[in-house]
Amino acid sequence: QQSTYTPQKNSTKYRVDATMKTIASASNTLLLLISSCGVGSLTNAFMSPQQSTYTPLSYQRNTPLTHLPSPSNDAQPQSSSSSSSSSTCLHLAELSGGITEAWNSYLDALEANPLLVKSITAGVILGAADLSGQAIQQAIATNNDDAATTSELSNNTSNSVDIARFLRFAFFGFILQAPWNHFYYQILDGALPPTEDPFTSTTAIKVVIDQFIQAPIFTVIIFGFLGVLEGKSLDSIKEQLDEDYVDTMLANWKLWVPATAVNIAFCPPILRVLFLNVVFFFWSIFLSLKLNKD
Repeated sequence: QQSTYTPQKNSTKYRVDATMKTIASASNTLLLLISSCGVGSLTNAFMSPQQSTYTPLSYQRNTPLTHLPSPSNDAQPQSSSSSSSSSTCLHLAELSGGITEAWNSYLDALEANPLLVKSITAGVILGAADLSGQAIQQAIATNNDDAATTSELSNNTSNSVDIARFLRFAFFGFILQAPWNHFYYQILDGALPPTEDPFTSTTAIKVVIDQFIQAPIFTVIIFGFLGVLEGKSLDSIKEQLDEDYVDTMLANWKLWVPATAVNIAFCPPILRVLFLNVVFFFWSIFLSLKLNKD
């Protein structure tokens, strides 16, 4: 029979009943709002879901963007804004496809001829870095308050590119920087094989070897190599080392210790020299300004 029990306001059953009534009232109010606004998509959200017909595309290297829809002659005319948006999306997709194709071609060439591709890449990047350094020097000279210095620089070097200096840095990247690091990383990884976990004692040891044994030696070689290409005497090169070597190494460690840690910990061995070349672009600007400050 129907119970005549009435729960007390302070009892647990009363609080549960009151909560359920509140939830039911809120649900009814929400459904009334949905129906009054005519939002069919929200109403459909409470219905049982239909099976999706979407099939995700699997990524493959060197796969052209053939899945893009082609325009149909029977399509309904679109507004100018919609047509412009579709055209923009299509251009972006084509650009993305072109970048992907170029990257895949670079990887294929890197696998086929690793030393040659790394050398060409380093030559291009370091040559561009020197051009950037020259542009920075010219900007500084233009803003110099010394009228005599500004006038002299504007007559001699402003609005001109030092082609010989550009070629020296490009040649340095092609003939020395890339081959040195190519064989250096082969030796380093052969002695201390890469680990799956990036944060290991092996990674830390390799960073220490790279920055506190290899880097000081290679920096001396850079000063000597570029000095010889510039036609400096051995005494002039030694004088420049005495003057700039310590400052150069301190700046080197500020940049290259974290960069080397990222390179060794996360980059695949075949891409390590490429990552190094990208960072070396900014380092070469510093070297270009340091070695040509006169």
